[in-house]
Amino acid sequence: MFKNLMVYRVGPDWQPTVEQIEDQLAKTVFVECGATQQQSMGWAPPRGIEHAPLIEDIGGHWLLKLVIEQRVLPGSVVKRKTEEMAARIEAETGRKPGKKQTKDLKEQATLELLPMAFTKQSAIRVWIAPAQHLLMIDAGSASRAEEVVTLLIKELAGLNLHLIQTAEAPATCMAAWLMDGVPPEGFSIDRECELKSADEMKSVVRYARHALDIEEVRQHLAGGKAPTRLAMTWRDRVSFMLTDTLQIKKISFLDLVFEGRDSPEKDEAFDADAALATGELCKLIPELIDGLGGEHDFLAAGAALAALPQPAEQALPGAATAAAEPANSAAEPAPWD
Repeated sequence: MFKNLMVYRVGPDWQPTVEQIEDQLAKTVFVECGATQQQSMGWAPPRGIEHAPLIEDIGGHWLLKLVIEQRVLPGSVVKRKTEEMAARIEAETGRKPGKKQTKDLKEQATLELLPMAFTKQSAIRVWIAPAQHLLMIDAGSASRAEEVVTLLIKELAGLNLHLIQTAEAPATCMAAWLMDGVPPEGFSIDRECELKSADEMKSVVRYARHALDIEEVRQHLAGGKAPTRLAMTWRDRVSFMLTDTLQIKKISFLDLVFEGRDSPEKDEAFDADAALATGELCKLIPELIDGLGGEHDFLAAGAALAALPQPAEQALPGAATAAAEPANSAAEPAPWD
């Protein structure tokens, strides 16, 4: 159901109904790319059945699906077509096209080639946990997740999101776990990680299918390298990769999750998979945040900053003397009066 998650905090004032979200998403339903359209993006039924709802409510968890279709047009093909058009013009006029004309030819070549280009589709799942005021995006990169967030904020009236930040930096916590071999309660360290230096060399050391409780890893950490990825397992139920930007990648549900679970019928598979995934991850995410020192409270931090004593204004030279002298109505007005 989910492979990668970026976790966002939803503002407390956003409390829509499923029906309201359905109506708002219906304004941007997915439509395949037109003949000369390079990309199309829109919402589609999460269940994968035509004309099904655009939002599914599974046990109080809301699921959406964004579909993105792109026309695959290699740059080398466009370049060759542009050069052919430029050569034809040069043969007819005796003059080689300039920069502006070449740019126009490139745009023309793209438009002519697009209808013949293949298309590829990808889908991004969005999971909203309204009771927890969380929104998760199953995206492989931060840039793709931000693209989805921009669309969500545009489509869903009143939605306010911010990427969850923890009190302790994930890289700092991962380094401590690797150094002393003691991860948070309920978590264990697996056999994969990436360490990167912060200097200009940006040296990288990767371990795969390798024990990490070794002196070599601790030496890298002591030498200034910081973890950027660390494979972990939560309560022998879910394995995942934690990154230094608090992305949860490579999510995999382990055998313990499926014990005693009957194989669902085809029509019920979506509901069963969604219930399993949201049920497990809805417990994992808060425990992971707690293991990273808890969620950074922006409101409390702002209030504390506002409560700090404000620095006194620096007195201008001679100000004390002027204040001590009695006011003189005959004195010349100050230049700023």
